[in-house]
Amino acid sequence: MKKEVSEAVENYLETILILSKKKPDLHAIDICDELGYSRPTVSVVVKQMKGNGLITVDELNHIALTEKGREIAESIYERHNIISEFFMAIGVSRDTALKDACKIEHDISNETFECIKKHIKNI
Repeated sequence: MKKEVSEAVENYLETILILSKKKPDLHAIDICDELGYSRPTVSVVVKQMKGNGLITVDELNHIALTEKGREIAESIYERHNIISEFFMAIGVSRDTALKDACKIEHDISNETFECIKKHIKNI
């Protein structure tokens, strides 16, 4: 199965999802602050995501996920949460579990993820 977007874009979408829950009027600078990237770098990716129909940017430069962008972001966020929960359940420290989940969430197969998800629900 071909990935719809790159790992970098998945990270941006997940970040937008998380930040938008805390701050409804999200701007590119908020993404810069969260990810530690420069304004020009974030601007390039924001433009790309807007062009691909993943986000909208209104006249006040507020960034919001489109339905398509939200689906991808929620899928990645779910993977992150389930995988880190699984790691912590087997004894991995919280910090390590969160860092490792962030690396794995983009590459793990659907089959393996669904098995982990099923296993976590049975714990």
